[in-house]
Amino acid sequence: MSSPDRSVPVRPVLHLRSVRAAYGRIEVLHGIDLVVRPCEVVALLGPNGAGKSTVLKVASGQLVPTAGCFHILGRHANGIRPDVLARSGLCTIPEGRGIFFNLTVTENLTMMTYGGSSRREVQERAFARFPRLAERRRQVAGTMSGGEQQMLAMARALSVQPAALLLDEISMGLAPLVVDELYELVAQIAADRVAVLLTEQFARAALGVASRVAVMAQGRIVAEGRPDDLPADLADAYLGGSGTAGRREAGGSADTRAGDTSAGDTNTSNGRAA
Repeated sequence: MSSPDRSVPVRPVLHLRSVRAAYGRIEVLHGIDLVVRPCEVVALLGPNGAGKSTVLKVASGQLVPTAGCFHILGRHANGIRPDVLARSGLCTIPEGRGIFFNLTVTENLTMMTYGGSSRREVQERAFARFPRLAERRRQVAGTMSGGEQQMLAMARALSVQPAALLLDEISMGLAPLVVDELYELVAQIAADRVAVLLTEQFARAALGVASRVAVMAQGRIVAEGRPDDLPADLADAYLGGSGTAGRREAGGSADTRAGDTSAGDTNTSNGRAA
């Protein structure tokens, strides 16, 4: 996918500066510097426990940094509540979908009208981007496939026309072909000038659409750059062997991109809203 023209300065949508964060007395982020601009997909990759989801919690206002700061559209955002950030154009899709499983598709979308958009506007945006949801509009969300549930979560977030979209492990529990389809949608969303920051444990699922990659380990970013620029030895060490060879295969089968653990399209009909 195309990146912004670097010859013209583009103000970052999201900017983390020397961010440190902790759970209680245990520091888990040790000086994170990260920039996400319009039209970019920045993939935050690394093993479990690296601190990827904690970065998203800081960026969405769910966790206040212990040091450093983060800016949204140039505005200092430390301490601003998540709901205020969401109304300002920063939307998060958490791990586990983030939908109301006991409501229909239409009812899930109606919940997003509290941000100020009309029901008609929300539905038109959602169904134009995700035609399959229009076919399922009266279906209870918990009875849909995992991929359709993830589409609904994305539709809910996009209904407020965000400037930034934070995605936490959207491939989890989904079949490889579904993951491939979702990441094609991510690329389309970024092309509409949305800044996308996503986390993935399994790098192959994100490398095909990422403008830049930041590799995390033990609460630090240990490498950053374009996907093709990552050293093969570092990719093998931190990304489960998704080095240069894996990136060459990114245009091939969805199984290659999704990794080995996306074995099935999970239907979580008994879940609750995240």
